[in-house]
Amino acid sequence: MSESEYTKVFESNFIMVTRVKAGLENIGITPIIKDQGESQRLGGQGSINNGWQEVFVNNDELEKAMQVVNQVKAEMEA
Repeated sequence: MSESEYTKVFESNFIMVTRVKAGLENIGITPIIKDQGESQRLGGQGSINNGWQEVFVNNDELEKAMQVVNQVKAEMEA
């Protein structure tokens, strides 16, 4: 079994994922956004996950990415 080069750092609705994505891109990290609901819709299947997305980053950028994720989470709680 091979290990992935990417780690999931965040999951939420489209709006929150967009905030995290923007923050990551501002510091030079290009995240991968996984949207199972959209994939299912495009495949002709229904989905209960509409709008729920996951954010993955390269393991080499994990520490910097988590700083952005934690900042966005703190803003959500404020």
